[in-house]
Amino acid sequence: MRSSTDPSPRVSAGRLVFALLAIAAVVLAARDIIGQWQSFRSAGESLHPHWPSIIASSGIVLAAYAILIETWRRVVRSWASELPFRDAARIWFVSNLGRYIPGKVWQIAAMGAMAQEAGVSPLAASGSAIVVNLVNLLAGFGVVLASGAALFEQRAASVVLSVALLAGLALTPVLLPWVARQAGRLFRRQIDIPRLPASAIWIACVGCLVAWLLYGAAFRLFVAGVLGSAPGPYGSYLAAFTGSYLLGYIALFSPGGLGVREGALVIALRRLGLGVVGGAGIIAVASRLWLTALEVVPGVLFLLAGAARRRRLPDVAE
Repeated sequence: MRSSTDPSPRVSAGRLVFALLAIAAVVLAARDIIGQWQSFRSAGESLHPHWPSIIASSGIVLAAYAILIETWRRVVRSWASELPFRDAARIWFVSNLGRYIPGKVWQIAAMGAMAQEAGVSPLAASGSAIVVNLVNLLAGFGVVLASGAALFEQRAASVVLSVALLAGLALTPVLLPWVARQAGRLFRRQIDIPRLPASAIWIACVGCLVAWLLYGAAFRLFVAGVLGSAPGPYGSYLAAFTGSYLLGYIALFSPGGLGVREGALVIALRRLGLGVVGGAGIIAVASRLWLTALEVVPGVLFLLAGAARRRRLPDVAE
């Protein structure tokens, strides 16, 4: 006889799938780190990093992660569901490992499924995961357009486009039902979408914008820690980091944006006048090591803590 506390076959199978995906993600990320470390050693043997600056930049990135996690919690709350911060952090970091598996959809799928397992309603789990990832993506492009005008031929047009993009993002709760109705008329079928709280979009906009601004500050400090100085305005570093990160994110064929992010970062640094001789390549490789560690280590620690907690649970007699 199965105890009421025993997991159902569906839950057990789901945990097994997530465990296998997490193991695959960790292996791919470890391979990424090893390969990039070899490249960094060969390219930057003469470097003398300023570790306090690098540690401070890492703290800013972790603070940005905390803001994104709290933003997600508040978006979940918009659908009348609650998620404790510790559980939200665990889900955020563990599901983030899915980015290192080709396809990128694993991250969003795992985020929604783990939130449901934590007691969040299916609508809040899936809706919040999609909203935060979509808003983060669009807000990032708005930041690039506004701060990286030097990357584009028409600077005024880039600023106008960024304002239009952010305005459209804020109006998404109003525009989405209208778009669904128009699409239904076009395809001659009714298209129903779940109710999207306006507060979810606005909360996500603010949280994601603050996180991108922190990423830019952290990246400039990281460059100073690696190369000894970081000449140039803050906005240029913000645009270079954000733009390269986004291109790596939307490259579905590349696990963790490997190769795409580094190539885009080198081009952006040089075009913005931030790359000293040989420095752009070193920064591209070093930042890959830096961000991969900050993304993977917390997820692995949460996985190990969860495994240890399950081992301590007493066996339930059948």
